[in-house]
Amino acid sequence: MKIKYLLILFSFFSLIQSYSQNTYDIIFPDINRDQVCKQCIQIFNKKPKEVKFSIVRENNNLYFQVNNKQWFNLLFKNSGDGIAVDVIEKNRYDCSNESIVNEQIKGVLLKPVYSKKLRSGLKPSSENRFRVHVGRLSDTYLNKELEYNILFLSNKNLCSYYVIYDLESYPWELLDMGMYLDSLTYNIKQIKPVGKEGYILRYKTLKFQIPFEKNKSEYSQEDIRPIYDSLRLTDFNIKTINIKAYASIEGSLERNVELQEQRASSIAAALQTFQKPTIKTDISSSENWVEFLNDIQGTKHESLSQLSKEQVKGKLVGQLSTDLEPILKNHRKAILELELQKKDKYKDMTPEQLLGKFNTAIGVENITEALEIQNSIFEKLKNKEVSPDFLKKMEIPNQAKFVKIFNKNSAYRAMLDVRQSMIVYNELLKLDKLSPKNGEVKYNIAAIKLKLWRYKALEVNEIKLKGQINALKNYKIPTSLISRMMVNYHIIKSENYMRKGDYKNKDISVNYINGNYKNFQLSDYDYLSLAQFFSYYANNNMAVNLLENKAKSIDINENLLFYYLNLTLINKELTKNEDYRTIMLNAINMNKTRFCKLFNAVEDGGVTFQLLEDEYLRETYCENCEN
Repeated sequence: MKIKYLLILFSFFSLIQSYSQNTYDIIFPDINRDQVCKQCIQIFNKKPKEVKFSIVRENNNLYFQVNNKQWFNLLFKNSGDGIAVDVIEKNRYDCSNESIVNEQIKGVLLKPVYSKKLRSGLKPSSENRFRVHVGRLSDTYLNKELEYNILFLSNKNLCSYYVIYDLESYPWELLDMGMYLDSLTYNIKQIKPVGKEGYILRYKTLKFQIPFEKNKSEYSQEDIRPIYDSLRLTDFNIKTINIKAYASIEGSLERNVELQEQRASSIAAALQTFQKPTIKTDISSSENWVEFLNDIQGTKHESLSQLSKEQVKGKLVGQLSTDLEPILKNHRKAILELELQKKDKYKDMTPEQLLGKFNTAIGVENITEALEIQNSIFEKLKNKEVSPDFLKKMEIPNQAKFVKIFNKNSAYRAMLDVRQSMIVYNELLKLDKLSPKNGEVKYNIAAIKLKLWRYKALEVNEIKLKGQINALKNYKIPTSLISRMMVNYHIIKSENYMRKGDYKNKDISVNYINGNYKNFQLSDYDYLSLAQFFSYYANNNMAVNLLENKAKSIDINENLLFYYLNLTLINKELTKNEDYRTIMLNAINMNKTRFCKLFNAVEDGGVTFQLLEDEYLRETYCENCEN
């Protein structure tokens, strides 16, 4: 079950009592709060950031869940120390309400539970998780959107009031180090943890943009030929095209989207005329609010950024539209991402024919041809036309001159099936003895060793491994790749320290990661994985800093953008910033349904509907999600 962790703290320094409901025996301190809450405040201030807690609902029962029993017992030490739950309904934030009344108790307060019952009732619920019953909901709450805030009591005094919100969770893992085949080869990884993973074999990706002329939707071969020729596709075919088409914001949304899809389809069709293999095409379209709001800043039109989208559209007619055309014309464009696949002159051969041709090439020591045939065999492996055991039929003498071929076979098997990692690791160690100065073999050994260490499949001397990674520079391995390995080295160390409860050394490794990931290029998958890593280790600021520049770009990956929103929506100062509105409108254009879902109840997949306490967020939500 997914754990919802408490992440927002509201502490009341001046408390205004609301007597419209039963508050039981809870005391709401005012001028003497610092004195009566001193012990509770100290315990929270000393709480390791790794200690997490939440409210979990099972049927009508509510449980307080925590991952640190020692801290729990410290917090609930005295007889008057306890917990009360404030049950909040989403209808409090209906867009029909003119404003939200700022009340101390936002919903219905359940009866407090104090130290004796809390300590005696705390039971293990799962690995390193403990929970205790803290309340029961009445049947009147059935089918209602609810959330549960926590009141922490010290000697019956309300000392802290917490709101729970939930971050969308993604699996994170080591940054992809790749493996050396012909050149460094990476896994194809999807940001969403769905679907099958494949591998890039002889592929490369190119990205560029095409401007759209106003009111033009058709593209011919002659329009696209300069782009196609610039790719010099003598050895490659276009395998896939991802087209993100953007319209300038004036005019009807429906017409803008329709026109952009026509333009994008026309581009894809024009490119298809240059080759026979079918190009897989993915097209999305939206209005370019991001660049519009960015580009009007500092101009006499910047006041438009304060208006709603419909108000802006209403003004962009006549002379104003003409005045803004020098800006708007730059917003009509398509961003193309092409994945290229090297042409395979052996693709029509059967596996047995390829094997015979490969063995012949090896026999006459034509290593260049053997490597090319080997890639064709890999394609058939990837397409499951043959099994990995087919590689054993390749007749390769155990000589140093053939190390590159051996290395490719081993590395590819490791990428094809992670369960082969230990076998491949031992094969690579033998290759290293056969050719002790081969940097590609040494790189592959270090990459697999890190993975085996991470999954506890291999005992590792950390000091020697660190030296082994740094020594790769002596074999012409790029420093950026070495830096990426060292970040992975510290990711594993931080995990191990965390497991031991050694938070000080864990933080040293996390700080190393934060200080060094800028030394190499990150894929979108790497960005999200690293941001999730920082969040998992309670370093949300690091995750925000990692993503903030990308969040402002028009072609940011959707999942990265929404993860950034998850991390930042609770920052009231940030949400009022004009740049933040640009980011939110970008998210709405990408996926309006997903944006609106952020404001669902935690139990219904949202961050929290209590974000709507923020009038600025509520205005954006009501404009886009409730009409």
